[in-house]
Amino acid sequence: MRNLTLLTDLYQLTMGYGYFQAGKHEQEAVFDIFFRPNRMITYSVAAGMEQAADYLETLRFEEEDIAYLRSLNLFSEEYLAYLKELRFTGDVYSVREGELVFPYEPIVTVKAPMIQAQLVETALLTFINHQTLIASKAAKICAEAGGAVMEFGLRRAQGADAGIYGARAAIIGGCVSTSNVYAGKLFSVPVSGTMAHSWVMNFESEEEAFRAYAKSFPDNCLLLVDTYDTLKSGVPNAIKIFKELREQGFEPKGIRLDSGDLAYLSKEARKLLDRAGFENAKICASGDLDEVSIRSLKNQGAKIDLWGVGTKLITSADMPALGGVYKLSAVYEGEREIPKIKLSDTTEKITNPSLKEVYRIYDKKTDKAIADLIVRFCEEIDESKPLTLFHPVDTWKRMKVTDFRARRLREKIVSGGKRILPKQPLAAHAEYFKKESSRFWEEYTRRDMPHIYKVDLSSALHKLKKEMIEAHGKGEETC
Repeated sequence: MRNLTLLTDLYQLTMGYGYFQAGKHEQEAVFDIFFRPNRMITYSVAAGMEQAADYLETLRFEEEDIAYLRSLNLFSEEYLAYLKELRFTGDVYSVREGELVFPYEPIVTVKAPMIQAQLVETALLTFINHQTLIASKAAKICAEAGGAVMEFGLRRAQGADAGIYGARAAIIGGCVSTSNVYAGKLFSVPVSGTMAHSWVMNFESEEEAFRAYAKSFPDNCLLLVDTYDTLKSGVPNAIKIFKELREQGFEPKGIRLDSGDLAYLSKEARKLLDRAGFENAKICASGDLDEVSIRSLKNQGAKIDLWGVGTKLITSADMPALGGVYKLSAVYEGEREIPKIKLSDTTEKITNPSLKEVYRIYDKKTDKAIADLIVRFCEEIDESKPLTLFHPVDTWKRMKVTDFRARRLREKIVSGGKRILPKQPLAAHAEYFKKESSRFWEEYTRRDMPHIYKVDLSSALHKLKKEMIEAHGKGEETC
């Protein structure tokens, strides 16, 4: 495992030095990771927590790291000696991978000595922002496709790590396989892929290329049919080879379309395959697909069974960054919490103070999610009593719920610097996402004009936030 302790921004180390000089470096602090809404984000699929937990447990500066920091001529020898012995000793609370999460709610909370909590900010955001972004994009693509999406993005990823962990996140978000062999081995997930156009071009004829491939993979033969002319050459030649396979006792898998009018070509190819007696042969499509183009193709009646999605998934092309943030919400003097708040002229950028917890509220009759409720950490929700939910800004918008159940969304994944998050196969995270996403009405997760899912504050947290805003506002001129 790589040592990623220096995977941080310089200002984390300079602030750490300032805390060290001021004697505040061991003060316990609480930081939250959350994201804000924009027109592209209504919900996200949490991912990257396993990598975050591994990073925290192995945090340590090696000799060469200290030597490099010394060469910057920024830090004292006392500080460098402190860093050499530094280990992460804090606690981390997190939602599960595959959990649907919404703007403003803390996905991850770090409670640790200030210098540790500050140092790990950049790396944690790197792991969680990227994988949550790709898992969310995959979820939206798979929802439009109705499943059967293969992740094909490695060659277009923004570097090797983005390809590897992007494939991981795509599986969590619903993809059934990846073309990335390294990710397949690393995460024990199915891999998929057959041939490129270069294979077909490397033979004297398309028919010869197909026959050679079928000879190598008789029980897994899926042929790329658009190298020359899909309907006049590709599909007819594929059918000829499929007949030869059947005579040998094998059934073909199908064909792949990678260019052209995919709706028209798939419908015509389906007719040709069915007439030839290959009704079970699958039609796979690829080529700059995403949830928008897949919806369009399905609306046009395209006969596509499998979708290979690459560039626009692995880069999340329409929204290439999640924009999750890491904000201080409290510090401690001994056992006493001192809540912290960031104010802004933009209401949406005012943070929620204090150490917090998040509950998801479900209607017992339907088992569908109604809202999420952010509370102070010490609060409990009494399911035997009616619960009043209200908008955190427009507080007159209220809803009373009865006959509900409340589920705590987060669990401790690191305790005293030690990972307690159990290792799970990637398939378990994907299955968890599938199960939990079924508990949301489609109106909240649809692509076009979704309902805004309610994320509310408890009365106690709202009161604290209001008091802190008013306290900071004292002394301002009024007219």
